[in-house]
Amino acid sequence: MQPVQLLALLAAGEPLSGAGLATQAGVTRAAIWKQIEALRARGVPIEARGPAGYRVPWPLQMLDAGQILAAMPAPLAHSLGALEVHWELDSTSSELQRRGTTASDFSIVLAETQTAGRGRRGRQWLSPPGLNLYLSCLKRFDRGFAALSGLSLAIGVIVLRALDHLGIAGAALKWPNDVLAVTGGQPGGKLGGILVELSGECQGPCAAIIGIGLNLRLTPALHEQAGQPACDLATLAGGTPPDRNRVAAALIIALVEGLRQFEREGFTGFLIDYARHDLLRGQPLHLSGSLGEFDGIGAGVDAHGALQVRMADGSVRRIDSADVTVRRA
Repeated sequence: MQPVQLLALLAAGEPLSGAGLATQAGVTRAAIWKQIEALRARGVPIEARGPAGYRVPWPLQMLDAGQILAAMPAPLAHSLGALEVHWELDSTSSELQRRGTTASDFSIVLAETQTAGRGRRGRQWLSPPGLNLYLSCLKRFDRGFAALSGLSLAIGVIVLRALDHLGIAGAALKWPNDVLAVTGGQPGGKLGGILVELSGECQGPCAAIIGIGLNLRLTPALHEQAGQPACDLATLAGGTPPDRNRVAAALIIALVEGLRQFEREGFTGFLIDYARHDLLRGQPLHLSGSLGEFDGIGAGVDAHGALQVRMADGSVRRIDSADVTVRRA
């Protein structure tokens, strides 16, 4: 029995005995135990309930391409270059990169788990199976890199549009590419991350691989491993997150519609929505990194997606370097 098959059996949240699982799979109980330990090592909170057997503490949904497509409008589903669900990848973005020029526009790759999920500045994105969402989308553009300024900020708006469609409130955006929970008007834990990687020609055809990690349900162990405050959709939704396939469908719909809008309008078409969700606007900030250290007040973002910081003398400093760390002072 493979880990994906074992997790699928446990997904209902009902206890299953090791002996029953072994009989069903035609393997020894020791082999089942090894697979249980392998899933635990990946972050799946499998409980041992004595004679009752093993169970996960709440039902979970395995990703299913058919269910995702069925939850999308048919014309939009037919416009996808691909929709693939994998059990394990190093990262969904790396998988699209390996396709190179053979990947069609709006190719979507999802994985139940990643062994080398990437975040900003090369940080690892924790990717346990069955709990969260790891998705990458390839979008081709006819114009060069300059026309794509602000794309990662637009993707943040697109993620919030998907959450709004799902009826989930309580999320906002932190420049340049973090989706955070908001509690009492104050930023809370990280809900999702965005990584946009470009290839192609500076003045000609190019492509963006857009990677999105979204936390649906985090365990105490994952909170500890994250190394920073984190939050999940379960918390925002009152304890139970939406079905994972439904979240995936909502995100893909928002991506296709939003990227088509970006193609027509650039980041200008997202400015108003970004400003509504901007956690740094009007806030005291401390910035550090390649530009040195300084303080100021967040003054929103400009039409190219650069962060604007009002200095003590009233001047506005424009920040467009990804090597700058921004914190609310």
